[in-house]
Amino acid sequence: MSDLRDVIIRPIVSEKSYAGLDQNVYTFEVADGVNKIQIKHAVEEIFGVRVTNVNTLTRRGKRKRNRRTGTWGKRSDQRRAIVSLAEGDRIEIFGS
Repeated sequence: MSDLRDVIIRPIVSEKSYAGLDQNVYTFEVADGVNKIQIKHAVEEIFGVRVTNVNTLTRRGKRKRNRRTGTWGKRSDQRRAIVSLAEGDRIEIFGS
């Protein structure tokens, strides 16, 4: 990855991700093929915070039926990173 902003694609906005904000845990969609160390450096550089832990997961895309043709397709897979920050650090991306 040439740019740090290519590693972090977007923040995940869901009820579960909002529940983690109280524990200083943030969820991001990340690019395929990046490792936890690259994710940690990208979050620290972009947001100016200290990262204590990074967990990653891959959500498989759902199988969806095309209503017009009746054929089946598949949504794309999604790679996520759950990032824990050091005590006292915050990211203001969620307007909190």
